[in-house]
Amino acid sequence: MTRKIKTLLPVNRVEGDLDISLTIEDHTVVDAKAQGTMFRGIENVMTGRGPLDGLVITPRVCGICTTSQLNGAARALDMAFGASVPDNGRRVRNITLMVEQIQNDMRHTFLLFMPDATNRAYSKAPFFDEAKRRYEPMMGDASIEVVRETKKLLEIIAVLGGQWPHSSFMVPGGVVCQPSPGDILICRHLLRNFRRWYEQKVLGCSMDRWLEVETVSDLDRWLNESRPCKESELGFFIDFCKLAGLDRKGGGHHNFISFGSLEMPEKTVVSPGPEKGFLRASGFFKDGKKMNFSQVQITEDTTYSHLAGGRIPKHPFDGKTVSAEVKPGGSQYTWGKAPRYNGLPAETGPLAEALVNENPLYTEMVKNCGPTVFARQMARITRTTHLVDVIDEWLGEMISSKSAYFQEYELIDSCSGFGLVQAPRGALGHWVTLEGGKIKNYQIITPTAWNASPRDAGEVKGPMEEAIVGIEVKEIDNPVEVEHVVRSFDPCLVCTVH
Repeated sequence: MTRKIKTLLPVNRVEGDLDISLTIEDHTVVDAKAQGTMFRGIENVMTGRGPLDGLVITPRVCGICTTSQLNGAARALDMAFGASVPDNGRRVRNITLMVEQIQNDMRHTFLLFMPDATNRAYSKAPFFDEAKRRYEPMMGDASIEVVRETKKLLEIIAVLGGQWPHSSFMVPGGVVCQPSPGDILICRHLLRNFRRWYEQKVLGCSMDRWLEVETVSDLDRWLNESRPCKESELGFFIDFCKLAGLDRKGGGHHNFISFGSLEMPEKTVVSPGPEKGFLRASGFFKDGKKMNFSQVQITEDTTYSHLAGGRIPKHPFDGKTVSAEVKPGGSQYTWGKAPRYNGLPAETGPLAEALVNENPLYTEMVKNCGPTVFARQMARITRTTHLVDVIDEWLGEMISSKSAYFQEYELIDSCSGFGLVQAPRGALGHWVTLEGGKIKNYQIITPTAWNASPRDAGEVKGPMEEAIVGIEVKEIDNPVEVEHVVRSFDPCLVCTVH
């Protein structure tokens, strides 16, 4: 006999307030709705203010990706005013953004995602006792270590930007700081200490060795080549995911988006990525193929949002954030909008970034098994290996470079601009329109707005909703299988309902 159950799952260990409405039929999820349950309205707070006010207000969108929000706001004003950023200004912006990405990737993995390995559903699994030793909340060895090590790493942002979170050191034309050689040496010391911990504990090998892993066969050989690799946090993660079946769950739409990021200094020994002028390329990845990206193709749909706007998708330059009456039992179910690219939902995050940047390992994994929980989270754990050497190189170049950190620009009363960046959780965009020297309209699309979006006017689910459908739930009152999928997107609802 078919048994259909509707239940509401409040998800903890995510940023902000997230409910997942589930319809479960014979222990299989047949429908899901991701609900952002709070409204903040920061975009509306911006209206009527001076253009530079956004550099103070938008970093308050989130206390985790605060540097990314500042970067997006500064880049939007760079475009609006036609401001050029000198090489050292680019280096400081990039370094602080990469440091923030690393700390988020590590904290999410060990404090939010891996504690699910200690769920009671796995109490008889062979990895359970070891998982509790490593990841039990507030007590696990890895949990304690990651807080300590990332806290030290974040001091790099404090040295270069004055504080973290909610710093405001980026401005149109560059940055307001000019670190001394001593400051830079402190940053390099902090980075190298973090690298030592990451290689010893997280990877169990050098970063250079890990970067040799380019295929699934390479990954199998790496995992079994030495005891340090097998017993590392990454090694444990791989074994756990395979035993829990997470290498076969959580697919979604198979569409991916990356805005690209990290504008290259004109004079540097660091090699650019696939897109000229940037370390990380932009692109839209669909059906195994990468396509060129254009922000003109971005729209937001509010059909199922507690927001006014109707069923006509709008580009951010034309969009508004106007709250509507919440009607109990109505079709609207979230305070988040539904971003679409060329009319399609798109997943964003470290996995999307890896695919757009043509990483051979993740390209093969997705080709073979789709965008699973395993692939999504492993891309997050290993992204650090592509960043640390670049940070160190740019810190060294700041000592020898004669480049300025800031370049003067002229204020323009009426203009517009956008700033696109890859935040820790994925594609982040700021769009600003100025009129008469004041902000006329400000719109932000955050990574979780993409991932946890509601349905659109065509009844197409958002990426997270689609990824949850089809998941088998063994215990209705403990749907850890659904939580694995949700957390693999590293959702931040504080950003989504900005």
